Amino acid sequence: MRKIEEIVQIFKVLGDEHRLRILLMLKKRPMYVCRIQEVLDIALSTVSQQLKLMSISGYILKTREGRWIAYRINDENELLMKLLDIVEKGLERSAVIRRDEMKARECSSKC
Repeated sequence: MRKIEEIVQIFKVLGDEHRLRILLMLKKRPMYVCRIQEVLDIALSTVSQQLKLMSISGYILKTREGRWIAYRINDENELLMKLLDIVEKGLERSAVIRRDEMKARECSSKC
């Protein structure tokens, strides 16, 4: 049984456009903060703040690769993954999400 606070927290995370776009990108592949920033075209500090919040909440995981940190979605969170599947399906025709996917594929592996 999930606590209501857990459900509310997931919806708070999904309720922010930047966090939602980040999660949808990370659902497809791990990414570095500089690449996320490049795709979203927002301040690096904003991306870092959003990643920190989602990392503390356990929705994303980070792995150090030398001097780089790769972020990936925590796919063990079944509720988050199910909700993202629903959101992804609902946004499959979104120009913003399609553009994010295209830009993310074009990004080189490291900054």
